[in-house]
Amino acid sequence: QVQLVESGGGLVQAGGSLRLSCVASGFTFSSYTMGWFRQAPGKEREFVAVVGETSASTDYADSVKGRFTISRDGAKRTVFLQMDSLKPEDTAVYYCAARSFVASGFLPRGTFQYNFWGQGTQVTVSS
Repeated sequence: QVQLVESGGGLVQAGGSLRLSCVASGFTFSSYTMGWFRQAPGKEREFVAVVGETSASTDYADSVKGRFTISRDGAKRTVFLQMDSLKPEDTAVYYCAARSFVASGFLPRGTFQYNFWGQGTQVTVSS
């Protein structure tokens, strides 16, 4: 069955970096658009970043643009989220999500647009 397993979360000081990974199984990885979302306590789940068929096709939330980088490795069936210059407001549970590829340039931001979700990994940024 479809599985998305996130890892790499943890506690880091403001200004530090973390690299999240999401390993996918149970579907044809190359045929899926992959996204990262996050959810802070008491808030709705929000879009962070998305990658299309290749790492050259990406989109980011304004709040993370220039600090986070999303990429994918087909051989490892893994999507990454490199997070630099972390801020306390980045503290949240981070979720990996997948949906079938539609077309080049289609990089969805809505949670309802994704079919599969991981269990999440906690990221805590201390000030």
